[in-house]
Amino acid sequence: MYTGIVETKSITFEVDLKLDSGRILGPLTLAYETYGELNASRSNAVLVAHAWTGNAHLAGKYSAEEQKPGWWDAIVGPGRLLDTDRYFVICSNVIGSCYGSTGPASVNPKTGKRYNLSFPVITVRDMVRAQKLLIDHLGIGKLLTVLGGSMGGMQALEWATQFPERIASAIVLAATPHPSAQAIALNAVARWAIFNDPDWKKGEYRKNPKNGLALARGIGHITFLSDESMTAKFDRRFSARDGLFDFFGQFEVERYLSYNGYNFVDRFDTNSFLYLAKALDLYDAAWGCESLEEAFTPIAAPLQFFAFSSDWLYPPYQTEKMVRTLEKLSKRVEYHLIDSSYGHDAFLLEHETFAPMVRGFLEKLG
Repeated sequence: MYTGIVETKSITFEVDLKLDSGRILGPLTLAYETYGELNASRSNAVLVAHAWTGNAHLAGKYSAEEQKPGWWDAIVGPGRLLDTDRYFVICSNVIGSCYGSTGPASVNPKTGKRYNLSFPVITVRDMVRAQKLLIDHLGIGKLLTVLGGSMGGMQALEWATQFPERIASAIVLAATPHPSAQAIALNAVARWAIFNDPDWKKGEYRKNPKNGLALARGIGHITFLSDESMTAKFDRRFSARDGLFDFFGQFEVERYLSYNGYNFVDRFDTNSFLYLAKALDLYDAAWGCESLEEAFTPIAAPLQFFAFSSDWLYPPYQTEKMVRTLEKLSKRVEYHLIDSSYGHDAFLLEHETFAPMVRGFLEKLG
C-alpha cells in the first residue's frame, strides 16, 4: 500500500478550451493528486489516466483512519510498479466527471446554476487537451509515460497521437481504437434506464435518479466481467435469504449487481455518467483522419499494449489491429496478450500479470 497521506488538489484555468464539437468550455477546473517528487530535470513524471467512473484518487489515503485507499493503490508506492522513490506520479480527474473537475454537475459561472444538460458534449481528446493544461502548469516538458486502462488507455493513445513531442512512451491496457456496435449498444441500454427514470427530469434532478442510475451501472458492470469470472464467483447459487420459488427471490449474481448498482448512486453523478458514456461511444483514434495509419503516423514514442483474453467489451483483436498498424508504420511497439479470466476489469484486478513487462518497458527508457 502507498504509505503516504495524500490530498486532492485543484486548479482553475481561465481559458476558453475549444472542444471537438466546436463549442467552448471555460473556465475549467481540474482536480488532481501527485505522489513522489519531481526530479531536478523534470524527466520522471508519469501520468496515470483513469477509466470511465474513476477519479484522481489513485493511491494512498486521505487520513490514517480511512479504510479504503485509492483505486490503483496496489501499483503505487516505494518499490512498487510506479515506484514513488523514482517517479513523480500524477493522476487527474477528467473533465465531464464529478470528482472535482468541471462537469455537468458543476456550476456554470455564466448562469450561477448547474450546467446539467447545457454542458457541452466532450470527447476523450478534449479530456487530454485539458490534461495538457495541467502538465504545462506543473512545468513538465515531457512525460516519461502515460499509462491507463480502458478509457485511460484511450487517453494514453491520444497523448501519443496529438502531442507526440510531449511523451517519452505510452502504456495502453484494455483499450480499443473505437468501440464496437455492441459496446455502443450496451451503453445505449444503460442510457435508456436513466432516461426512463421519472426522477431524471431531463437532467434537472436535485437528487440522483436512484433506480435509473443503479440499473445503468448494473448493465455496465456486466460488461466489465466475463462468463468465467461470474461462474467462479457466483455460478448458479441462489441467495440463502430467499426461497427458490419465491417470485422475487434472487440468484447471488442478481444480489451482487443490485448491491453494486445502488452503492454507485451514492458516489457518482448521473449526468456525468451519461456524458462520459457518450465520450466513450464517440471515441475514434482516427478521428479527423482518413485511416488509422494516418492517425498513427505522428507517433514518435514507443508504445506498449496489453489485451486480456476474456475481455469481451474491448476484445484483444481490437488492440491487435492497432499493433499491426503501428508495425506496418515501423513504429516502436510492444504487445502482450494476458491470459485472464477476469474480463475487462483484469487490468485493475490482476496488476501482477503485467507489472513485470511494464517495469521492463520503463527500465529501457532510463
